[in-house]
Amino acid sequence: MNKKETRLRRARKTRAKIAELKAVRLTVFRSNCHIYAQIISGCGSRVLAAASTVEPDVRAQVANGGNKAAAEAVGKLIAERAKAAGVEQVSFDRSGFLYHGRVKALAEAAREGGLKF
Repeated sequence: MNKKETRLRRARKTRAKIAELKAVRLTVFRSNCHIYAQIISGCGSRVLAAASTVEPDVRAQVANGGNKAAAEAVGKLIAERAKAAGVEQVSFDRSGFLYHGRVKALAEAAREGGLKF
């Protein structure tokens, strides 16, 4: 197995448990240049809120989309948009990525913004 297959295997286990609980989830995806976050409904068919470093307002705040500062900006923004959508409790779906670095920075910023997980 390569790194991608291993990550996707870890992600499948997490998503299966979250789907079983029918919980609203905060999903994170990171690439080398950007980081993306989405709040997905309990049924898994609707995106309730989204934020990423490709958005013009986030790009104005941070010069590079692939660092911890950018992840913190996205975490704060997704928490703000989730509260506007009426979501306060979520399950954290890290998409198989390790809880470290940019993923951790986004999660902590979302918690500071008022999301509970």
